[in-house]
Amino acid sequence: MSRIGKKPVELVKGVSATLSGQTIEVKGPKGTRSFTAPDDVTLILEENSVTVKPRGLSKRARSMWGMSRSMVANLVTGVSTGFKKELEIQGVGYRAAAQGTGLKLSLGYSHDVNFVPPADVTVVAPKQTEIVVEGIDAQKVGQVAANIREWKKPEPYKGKGIRYKGEYVFRKEGKKK
Repeated sequence: MSRIGKKPVELVKGVSATLSGQTIEVKGPKGTRSFTAPDDVTLILEENSVTVKPRGLSKRARSMWGMSRSMVANLVTGVSTGFKKELEIQGVGYRAAAQGTGLKLSLGYSHDVNFVPPADVTVVAPKQTEIVVEGIDAQKVGQVAANIREWKKPEPYKGKGIRYKGEYVFRKEGKKK
């Protein structure tokens, strides 16, 4: 039995859902998102919650049960509050600046990196050493944050680079004299 799948997804105030076949469409103050559930599960829409039930006891049906419930919960969270990833930059001369809809990164290369995010993801730099990625799709927000981090991952000797806020970077000892 899926512990996650058993719980119904509550629709918060200001969020509405419509169900047509295996596709659920969720509308909220931040936008509209939809998800097509696999044929192994059944979506049931009640007045203020969505329940996911498996259509059998096969391994695939049980694994799709929890995954589908999580996807519906992410739709509701995305259109109501949205998702946010925060990055911080450490290193002398490393900085970020918002440039139009994109981001201009100075990361110690011979050139500046101009990063243009997808249309439904916003990237802002409140400080020179902070980057905030926001959007309604959890997967896209995480992928954009990972793509930004990929330009200069934190190195283990001095810890310079782009890291997630609160991320622990394992430090190595340098050369011995």
